[in-house]
Amino acid sequence: LKKMIYEVGGGIPNRKKLKAVVPGGSSTPVLTADEIDAPMDFDSLMKAGSMLGSGGVVVLDETTCIVKFALRTMKFYRHESCGWCIPCREGTDWLEKTLIRLHAGGGLKKDIDNILYLSENMLGRTFCPLGDAAAMPTIAFVKKFRKEFEDHLEARPCAFEAAGSVERLPVMA
Repeated sequence: LKKMIYEVGGGIPNRKKLKAVVPGGSSTPVLTADEIDAPMDFDSLMKAGSMLGSGGVVVLDETTCIVKFALRTMKFYRHESCGWCIPCREGTDWLEKTLIRLHAGGGLKKDIDNILYLSENMLGRTFCPLGDAAAMPTIAFVKKFRKEFEDHLEARPCAFEAAGSVERLPVMA
């Protein structure tokens, strides 16, 4: 994974530091910069705490707000939910609403634990894999970047907004 980012992909633009990598598309758990020495194969990524998934690699630099990235990911899954099963329909909706509030600086301390609770209770309880796909990365975002979630609590604005958190990432072929 590290070789793919730095040698094949050309590294992080503008000499920024690597913050995290989503190694297998949006449905896979995030890996921190310290966890990227894993080879890009199924077993190695599972051992590192993620998955190969669709193979779409998302590289996040130091200016990326993890809360905002989690929110954008959840917006996608909430939109894609067909609404048929309750855990996915209600879970993605409540997760999106909670992440919106948290990112806006209006979150409560219990919101972070509620995000974990909702996500953990979606796993394995939906009719299709979409609920799991929404829950797994969200759990990893909170567990690996909890301080960043806490920094958004109680009317504290996002520190990354002023730094220009990445809106669009370049696509490398």
